[in-house]
Amino acid sequence: MFYNDTPEQAWVYINRVVEPPSRTLGKLLAEHPVEKVAHGIYHQESWIGNLLSESAARRDWLRQKEDLETIERVGARLITPDNAEWPDFNSAFRFYGNLEAPTNFDREAIPPSCLWVRGRPLKETVAQSVAVVGTRAITPYGTQATRKVVADLAKHQWTIVSGGALGVDTVAHSAALEMQTPTVAVAACGIDYDYPARNAPLFHRIAQTGSIVSEFAPGTTPQRHRFLSRNRLVAAMTAGTVVVEAAYRSGALNTLNWAEALGKVTMAVPGPITTTGSLGCHQRIQEGRAQLVASGEEIRELIGRIGDADAGAQYELEFAASPVQSLSRNELKVYDAVPLHEGHTAEDIARDAGMRIPLVVHLLVVLEKITLIRREGKTWIKLHSHE
Repeated sequence: MFYNDTPEQAWVYINRVVEPPSRTLGKLLAEHPVEKVAHGIYHQESWIGNLLSESAARRDWLRQKEDLETIERVGARLITPDNAEWPDFNSAFRFYGNLEAPTNFDREAIPPSCLWVRGRPLKETVAQSVAVVGTRAITPYGTQATRKVVADLAKHQWTIVSGGALGVDTVAHSAALEMQTPTVAVAACGIDYDYPARNAPLFHRIAQTGSIVSEFAPGTTPQRHRFLSRNRLVAAMTAGTVVVEAAYRSGALNTLNWAEALGKVTMAVPGPITTTGSLGCHQRIQEGRAQLVASGEEIRELIGRIGDADAGAQYELEFAASPVQSLSRNELKVYDAVPLHEGHTAEDIARDAGMRIPLVVHLLVVLEKITLIRREGKTWIKLHSHE
């Protein structure tokens, strides 16, 4: 017997019998209570239109009790657009980019109807977040690059969102946990299904300080089309997407396609030119479809509030010019004319530099004050080699 005694049971039933995402379902839920839609699906009422065919094969899957027991067992919960922790998906899907979109864009460029969540409240966790994705076949370079950008972002309390896969995803989640910043794993399977299995301990740690998210019913197995659907959520709930190590046809580029199509900031970390592992990243940068980024500071400058980050100023601090690099053109000409091992007079230096003696004498005094040269009687000599 069909039952939907509570809205939660109706949501659970719909999520089980209609494979998400469904544009038809989204429209019906915007116009009717969830209990009415669930009743219409079960009884295959004509007013649900195209949802008749979408739900026909599963309409008699009455597993609400089992699904609710499952999520209780794994410590998960169901959230819907009425929940306080529901992210602002409507805003995310309102403005679309006009460049090359994913092949499933027209059908799937819609918010989820409901979500299964383990861990922290989702809305606050992704309020300041960035997606970090990439190849499963990660290299030592990719590991270092991923850890670097995540560590830089974690210092400023940016949540790291990824897909929980092996490779870049795993490194991104792990680095975030090490830096004690929240991370969110968006699954392409049921919330009770650890995929890949070897990451089960990682998912447990993520749920303690961050969130695990899925729009698929408990027990749903990971399949290729679900990864493609999942990618839109990774892009939609973040301010931008960073790709680290993506080959020419890497699946990670699909997430970047979604970010681009949804008007989010798209970024790529360049890789070595001696391998093909970053060819997809390089191509997106060359085409102007992704910003080249090499640090968390550069990422924050692109996705954060204006003034929050200044990568150029940070580089100036980290890589301050040497005393010689700070010299003016005339100061450098005089400095170059001063010998290292034997003293020259001001007249000798002026001749070598091709400058007037009074100006040379003034600049020699300046160089002496900043301890680049010293005076020995009537001659001048370099203190050190600054090659």
